[in-house]
Amino acid sequence: MAGGGGGGSTSGEGPRELDQTPTWAVSTVCGVIILISIVLELMIHKIGEVFTKRRKKALYEALQKIKNELMVLGFISLLLTFGQNYIASLCVASRYGHAMSFCGPHDGPSGESKKPKTTHHLQRRVLADAAPTQCKKGYVPLISLNALHQVHIFIFFLAVFHVIYSAITMMLGRAKIRGWKVWEEEVINDHEMMDDPSRFRLTHETSFVREHVNPWAKNRFSFYVMCFFRQMLRSVRKSDYLTMRHGFISVHLAPGMKFNFQKYIKRSLEDDFKVVVGISPELWAFVMLFLLFDVHGWYVTAVITMIPPVLTLAIGTKLQAIISDMALEIQERHAVIQGMPLVNVSDRHFWLSRPALVLHIIHFILFQNAFEITYFFWIWYEFGLRSCFHHHFALIIIRVALGVGVQFLCSYITLPLYALVTQMGSTMKRSVFDDQTSKALKNWHKNAKKKSETSGPMQSPLPNLRPKTGGDIESASPANITASVDVKESDQSQPRDLLSGP
Repeated sequence: MAGGGGGGSTSGEGPRELDQTPTWAVSTVCGVIILISIVLELMIHKIGEVFTKRRKKALYEALQKIKNELMVLGFISLLLTFGQNYIASLCVASRYGHAMSFCGPHDGPSGESKKPKTTHHLQRRVLADAAPTQCKKGYVPLISLNALHQVHIFIFFLAVFHVIYSAITMMLGRAKIRGWKVWEEEVINDHEMMDDPSRFRLTHETSFVREHVNPWAKNRFSFYVMCFFRQMLRSVRKSDYLTMRHGFISVHLAPGMKFNFQKYIKRSLEDDFKVVVGISPELWAFVMLFLLFDVHGWYVTAVITMIPPVLTLAIGTKLQAIISDMALEIQERHAVIQGMPLVNVSDRHFWLSRPALVLHIIHFILFQNAFEITYFFWIWYEFGLRSCFHHHFALIIIRVALGVGVQFLCSYITLPLYALVTQMGSTMKRSVFDDQTSKALKNWHKNAKKKSETSGPMQSPLPNLRPKTGGDIESASPANITASVDVKESDQSQPRDLLSGP
């Protein structure tokens, strides 16, 4: 069937070049792509406005980081598009060109053997309809235009799934912490009864000690086995939350102070989220190593797949062990408890005395897990579910199931548990400390101004806080823990509701 006009072509002449394509077709395609891009940009902008309006500074910064990562992926795609002809013209020796392949020598990308590709697969490779690179004898092309097009699709999958996994991680984490709001409301509404200093109890009778100190805790092996299963059965109990809340307020603020600890944890999670959504150069290096060692018959990637679940369970066990160790310390120090049990707050509870190290490991877990699931869906889309990439299909299904389980476990249990337990470190998060200090300083200044004429020198009404040289604040808590921040005018525009009820 012949096309009309001199620019037409028969069905056997191959694809038309741009100069032979109708202008309305080019304009329509470009317009649709531009329209979709503008809509997506407006959606991201509106989400940023919502975060700004609700004073979610950490979430807004995380959104900006995601936009930056998408921009990096866009630059990679642009460089591939601009340099694809040059890259496809490179030739390498045959002995290198056929080494370390994704599939075996007798396997095609569409199945266990070299079967003809379906029309569906061929249509998705229309950009690769070009003459193959001519290399001299003994040499083969470094990479074909068809393979470069598939890499383009892979970058698109990375961008889309990065946004999806980031949203899932944050939603699951916030959902978990939202469940602690009931406990916070209970302790704020009935604050005097929950922390009655006149109430004396035997240490082993307190709920916190009783739930963590048992015969299993006497042996370190059985102790860690108990902590391993506790993270999956019930990671945070009411007694755990109330005890750590009491310890945090007693050490970093003032004993008996009304403080919305649940909101503080929620903002702490948002701060942690800023870290786990980023893609650092080290993580890009991991992507390159993963692709490099995904060689047919090596099964290296199968071993790498086991890293996220093992690390996730190890971190959860460690965080549970920190809580149980604090209960053991209380029992060893005191036979009788006055009021609420007071935990020993210190960085020494964490690996290498660095609480932030745990967050970086969680970041790696979430990225690797998201990348592997993205990789699975990309292979499914490009080569089919039963391709040579999935040579052992049962193993692939197990890997995907593990990936989904790790995503849920790490987002819903491990990350919120870290946000809570990390408050048992020696320092208070700067981002939220600024909010509390800003409000306290404002009230202090307001009250001092009223009393300046009658009271003489200003006395600080802030419990356990005293001004230092240079405008910093030093904590005078019983644990002698110091936390300083820079007090700026801009901090006064941040949320100031941590000292109020929920």
